[in-house]
Amino acid sequence: MNETEKLPLSAFMPHHPSSNPHAPFTATAGKKNKDFKKKIELPQVINALETIFDPEIPVNIYDLGLIYDIKLLADNDINIKMSLTAPGCPVAGEMPGQVADTIAKITDVGLINVELVWEPAWTKDRMSEDAKMALEIY
Repeated sequence: MNETEKLPLSAFMPHHPSSNPHAPFTATAGKKNKDFKKKIELPQVINALETIFDPEIPVNIYDLGLIYDIKLLADNDINIKMSLTAPGCPVAGEMPGQVADTIAKITDVGLINVELVWEPAWTKDRMSEDAKMALEIY
């Protein structure tokens, strides 16, 4: 294992919000919303995620398979687990915030938490068939 592989995630993320370099990277947006009029549904979240594109690959992050989990919670709060194509990705410190901010624009949404995870590691197998066709990966 080389020296770079021993570094914590925070070494690659200059805006890591925690004083603990081994803490998970989580971005938040929105606020608690007990007065929502309509419950948020999964297709609304997916549609919003499909508007966010990886800056290096011309495919949205949902079809790329970067979104690992979406949990719709009480009060229209949403927890998302996502990854990136590689730990050294230049947008590692910004992409979770962009995801949280985009989801927060959905009407009646509550608090958004987006956690950046590295396990399991992202592979091309996570990509949708549409993404594979767009990138000519067969």
